[in-house]
Amino acid sequence: MNTMPNLTGHAWLVGAGPGDPGLLTLAARDALQQADVVLYDALIGPEVLSFARPGAELVPVGKRAGAHAMPQEEINRLLVARTAEGRRVVRLKGGDPFVFGRGGEEALALRAAGLPFTVIPGVTSAVAVPAAAGIPVTHRGLATRFTVITAADRAGEVPADLPGPAAAGTLVILMGAAALPALVERLLAAGWDPDTPAASIASGTLPGQQVVTAPLAEIARAAAALPTPLITVVGPVAALAEQLGPGRYGPLAGRSVVVTRSRTQSSTLSEALRNLGARVIEAPAIAIRLHPERIIADERCSSRWDWVVFTSQNAVAAVFDAFDAAGLDARAFGAARIAAVGEATAAALRARAIRPDFLPSRATSAALAAELPRASGARIFLPISSLAGPELEDALRARGARVERVDAYDTVPEALDPATIARVQAADAITFTSASTARFLRRALAETVLAPEVRLVSIGPSTSAAVRACFGRVDAEAPEPSIPALVGAVLEVLG
Repeated sequence: MNTMPNLTGHAWLVGAGPGDPGLLTLAARDALQQADVVLYDALIGPEVLSFARPGAELVPVGKRAGAHAMPQEEINRLLVARTAEGRRVVRLKGGDPFVFGRGGEEALALRAAGLPFTVIPGVTSAVAVPAAAGIPVTHRGLATRFTVITAADRAGEVPADLPGPAAAGTLVILMGAAALPALVERLLAAGWDPDTPAASIASGTLPGQQVVTAPLAEIARAAAALPTPLITVVGPVAALAEQLGPGRYGPLAGRSVVVTRSRTQSSTLSEALRNLGARVIEAPAIAIRLHPERIIADERCSSRWDWVVFTSQNAVAAVFDAFDAAGLDARAFGAARIAAVGEATAAALRARAIRPDFLPSRATSAALAAELPRASGARIFLPISSLAGPELEDALRARGARVERVDAYDTVPEALDPATIARVQAADAITFTSASTARFLRRALAETVLAPEVRLVSIGPSTSAAVRACFGRVDAEAPEPSIPALVGAVLEVLG
């Protein structure tokens, strides 16, 4: 009996880039967002995995130097089996899948099984990591070519046929921590000058990036204390690391700043900090759970409300999700007027073709309640966080308004992995955009005590009160509750 061919199973061999989630390609993100299964290497960070579709099966398969959780043959078998089941499978690999990533072996296994697959190249660490350390692998007058090698061959031995300086140009050595002393000896034997500039880079492109420079003869000793993974660059261009610095420029260059907002909200703040040169550590202490089902959305909306008051972008998203589920759009507001607490919320409304009728003089609930026009007798719909206190609705009722409050979304704690907690402890500053980010970060850190050198920066008075209650201090507060003002406070506190 003939069987129908499997038309749904597909595999993607995806390069995740060198570590910084901002260097993930759009094609890689799209593959993750449709995957049923993600088989990922140990070096893949949680920020990259966060792009995976909710509900996807995440399977760690190891591949860290000296600690392979799963043999390559077993990875091949699992990749083929999951795809043959009709699943959409992403094999997520650091860097580029075909640059010392054994992606070719996995592609051959899929081809032998007759299964469809797509290769999505990644930004290779061989070029990106040196660049992030201020080292161009080619530079006019210094290097017209570059050579990439792995520190160990298939048998685990240091390569014997290392190129000389004329043939190699710039030499980039991947996965070379343990073998670096032996590699240096063989390079010297191959004709390299002991005084050739060299640089070793750990945690390249990530907030914890570390770089050491030394002459070739001394680089193994200088790099001995660096963590893995390690990339070493040998050649005249390595000396540029001391002139160009970390590959990021601006008043926050070389400083690391923690963003505690939820992943769905962090982009604007993270981008502003990165544009000033900071290394951003995303430690989302909170997650947002929208509840559009709590919102009654029907054609009567326009006659039920005089005002719809939005105090956050999340409330906007929840209301429009409810409209969408009911087959409605912005016209459901009818003659109701729209208020937004501040510019970020107003921007979320404008993105949905709604221009707010009212914004208070300051982006606070107190100013909104005091300044909302014609509140007396008005019917006000207030979609808000379940954690929000009654102050706003009480203040509106005190002015004679009839308030219909709906808890449109929940703010819940988000667990942080040990690596992220360690980066938070070592950061230069931590930003807090709400009281819940302070409370939930305190919970995630458990008994961990933050050093006085870690500066705590708050977006406004109510957030500052929570930060003080949780951590005993606030080092800087934004002059107004907005993202630009918060970034300005970070700049001020970090000098």
